[in-house]
Order: sequence, then structure tokens, then C-alpha cells
Amino acid sequence: MAYTDIDKPTDYFNTKLYTGDGTSPRSITGVGFQPDWVWTKNRSGTNGHVLYDSVRGVSVGELSTHNTNAEGLATQYGEMTSFDSDGYTFQDGETNGVVFNNSGNNYVSWNWLASNTTASNTDGSITSTVSANTTSGFSIVSYTGNATNGATVGHGLNSAPQMVITKNRGGSGDWQVLTNIYPNYSEGDYIYLSATDAKANSVNVSFLPTSTTWQMKSGQAGNVASTQIAYCFHSVKGFSKFGSYTGNGSTDGTFVYTGFKPAWFMTKRTDSANSWVMFDNKRSSSGGFNEIDYSVNANSNGAEETSSTSSDVDFCSNGIKITEDNGAINASGGSYIYMAFAENPFVTSTGIPTTAR
Repeated sequence: MAYTDIDKPTDYFNTKLYTGDGTSPRSITGVGFQPDWVWTKNRSGTNGHVLYDSVRGVSVGELSTHNTNAEGLATQYGEMTSFDSDGYTFQDGETNGVVFNNSGNNYVSWNWLASNTTASNTDGSITSTVSANTTSGFSIVSYTGNATNGATVGHGLNSAPQMVITKNRGGSGDWQVLTNIYPNYSEGDYIYLSATDAKANSVNVSFLPTSTTWQMKSGQAGNVASTQIAYCFHSVKGFSKFGSYTGNGSTDGTFVYTGFKPAWFMTKRTDSANSWVMFDNKRSSSGGFNEIDYSVNANSNGAEETSSTSSDVDFCSNGIKITEDNGAINASGGSYIYMAFAENPFVTSTGIPTTAR
């Protein structure tokens, strides 16, 4: 069996940096594929995270991980207008274009490929609309919650998801992360992407993923009787990894084995209140080389934290070396969950180490 089926991870995930020029409309190219999920952040200012996906479409407006708003409540500050063959296009909103293209500001966008199409999925008790990439283990799922215990939703993947991030599209509500990657996972565990809160457990929350569906209870955020969106993931050898680690409180920090050189890494302390910290291989004081010392927080609209204030990591050929002793990423004895995507697999599909290529 091949080590990986994905020799070129940038065909499925890519980070794009650009500088705002104030023009409208403007197309961003160089992504390398037509993205289905685009997550953008103004690095220079306190403008929030802006997320669009091809299943919801561009006409309904953005979602933002740093707040609990329904979709489309801030489009006066810029709107995406299309997903294109090598990127995407946006325009100014009614007020300005600060979230996408403020002149002189620096921006980052993280881009994922699903299937560039949608399909109706009837695997669960709730019919869903799905764009799924079974090769990369990622799908986007739109459905309407029914506030019923035991409701199931089809995710379109060929393995059980390890992480499902849900958001109520039609009303206010936190981004709920359902995952079984905690070191001591119990049914009912959940955490919020839109908050700093530690992991919690509730009898009103369920997950129970299978190769076709995941299950929910009546009272959880992802099953409110409203339109919902979910982003679903499972690990793919050589391309993505979803897991946990324990901090050691040292600048000679924990090593997190992924089996690939990371391109993107997001981590969250789960036993106390801390931010979701995001790194990528394009942003650092050394231009994307180690150490990776620029970060943003998924739950905050704050500007990018740079080398003097940020957490620091190294992206190695087979994982992530934590090089900071702060509580956000490496408290002594602290429990963390993470998600990571690859720049290169450690070994190609033909068995050749990428360092030998």
C-alpha cells in the first residue's frame, strides 16, 4: 500500500498571501485550483475572519469564526462574488472593502478543494447537500437541523470524520466543534471555535461518527431547527492529521508527529481558556521558513501577531516542533488538540522520501 495517495498537497489545500490595492472588483489568482472553501483574514488590522464556501454560495454572504453572527451580516465591508479556476473574485461592500482589499493591508487566505460540485445525500435521517473530496478527507455539508434526538447527517466521505465544525447559518450561535481526538474523549464532549472556552461535556451533545453519517441530539448547536453548515475532516496519511498532544512548558517543546511537512497548523488548549492559534508556511519573519513566528487566532478579529508577540513553532519534514513555552500552545501538562495540512508528504506514493527529490 502506498504511503500516500497525494504527492502534491497544494492540489487540495493552499495558502495565498496578497496585499490590498483598493480596486473593486479584484480577482486573486495563484491558488492552484478552484477552491470550495476560502477563509480570509486581514493580517494588518482588526478586521475579522471571512469565510465563504461553494455549497452555501457567494450570494448568501460570509460567516466569521470570531463571532456568532448568522451568515451575511457584514457584507458592507466586502463580498466574494465567485469561485474561479485558480482562485476567487471579490468586490467592495456598501461601505468599503476592508475585509478583502484595503489598500496597503496584508491579507492571508486559506483555500480547500472539495469536489467543485454538490450532491444530495440521503444517508442520514436529515437530507444534506454535500461537496466531498474523498481523496483529501474533506467535505462541506449543508442541512437543516430538526432539533430531534438521534438525528443523523450524511457527510459524503468514505471514512468516519474525526472533526466536524458546525455553524447555524440562519441565526446567531457559536461554532461548535465535534471531535473524538481528545486524549480522554467522552461522548458529549464539545468545544467552540468562536470562543476561548475549554472543552465542555453535555448530555445534550452527541457526535458518534460513522463512515456515512454523524449523529446529533436535540439540544446541540448543530441541530437547531435552522439552516446549518458543517466542515468535515478525517486524517489522510501524508496529507492531513487531526490529533492531540501534551505541552511541556519549555522552549524545547513537544514534537507533534504528523508524517508530513506541514503547510498549516491550528491548535487549541482544551483544559483551560485559550485561543485557537493558526500558523502557515507562508507567514513568518523569515518569509515562511523556520521558525514560524506569525500567527492569528481563529476566535479573534485581532491583527496578526508577529515574532515579538506570537507563539512560535517549527515545521519539520515529519511534524511540528513547538518552540514556545506559552500557555496558548505549550503549557506544562496542558492538553491540546490540533489540525494540520501538508506542504509535502514525508514519503511519496512511490516510496521516495521527499527530502531526496
